[in-house]
Amino acid sequence: QVQLVESGGGLVQAGGSLRLSCSASGLTGSSYFMGWFRQAPGKEREFVGRIGWNGVNTYYSDSVKGRFTISRDNAKNTVYLQMNSLKPEDTAVYYCAVRYVLSSQYNYWGQGTQVTVSS
Repeated sequence: QVQLVESGGGLVQAGGSLRLSCSASGLTGSSYFMGWFRQAPGKEREFVGRIGWNGVNTYYSDSVKGRFTISRDNAKNTVYLQMNSLKPEDTAVYYCAVRYVLSSQYNYWGQGTQVTVSS
């Protein structure tokens, strides 16, 4: 059974940084993407970025490109979201998720971690 556990959220001032972690278990093979999403109060869930398990094929939304970086440590089965130059509009619950390459949607989700950026 696939389990994803996010950690690292918290309160930070605008311009600051945070690093989120997503620890994965139960994944089989290596043909999948790990994605990060976020959902702010009253808004729809938004795609942030994703990385292939081989470390290539990273992709970011325009709203975070140049500020956020996704990386992974396969030995630890962990994916990271490094967030720099944070803005109040980055405030949201952040989720990691898994999509197998042959699937059209993300099938497994973590419970989310809150990120709050104060102005």
